[in-house]
Amino acid sequence: MTLTAEDVANRLAAALRPQASVPDQPVVRDEGEPGPVPAADAPLTPAAVLVPLIERKKGVTVLLTRRTDRLAEHAGQISFPGGRIEARDENAHAAALREAEEEIGLGRRHVRILGQLEDHATGTGFLVTPVIGMVAPPFELSPDPNEVAEVFEVPLDFVLDPANYGRVTGRRGGRERRFHALPFEDRFIWGFTAQILVRLSQVLRD
Repeated sequence: MTLTAEDVANRLAAALRPQASVPDQPVVRDEGEPGPVPAADAPLTPAAVLVPLIERKKGVTVLLTRRTDRLAEHAGQISFPGGRIEARDENAHAAALREAEEEIGLGRRHVRILGQLEDHATGTGFLVTPVIGMVAPPFELSPDPNEVAEVFEVPLDFVLDPANYGRVTGRRGGRERRFHALPFEDRFIWGFTAQILVRLSQVLRD
């Protein structure tokens, strides 16, 4: 399934929530990843990630990062730029743009926000807003070496093909769980990041 940047923008504009704060918004209970399970009534920490879609001449790509191995949380995992929503952030969109600047040096002037997916409650205690942004080259990146080991792009065509997804098994909360996984070249995208890509592909295919 091949979509141009204009196709993507039009489909997302029709499907995504444009506002950064919407009352009674749906929440997706994300599969998360193996690890301790927070109590059902435990408060969730608001967070946001930027899902950057890059307008390349050969087709739209999705930008992802690989976290450094020395981080205390999610070391070495594939992720989107993002983090907690701080008091200085006006909303989730502002937080996602700030985190992208801090983590990979992607200037917010290069990002056109298209909207956001449903909030995802992760098994690690966060309520994450995935913010979708279209990025038009040229732009320069300067990844923070303390947080990011690698920045790479995956063709959107690859993300949209259900045949490329699989399931992996892990243990969480003392029981076995199955998680979405997307192998790409020598990288393994899984858990929360894969779940966001699954949801994005569903929106774009509908």
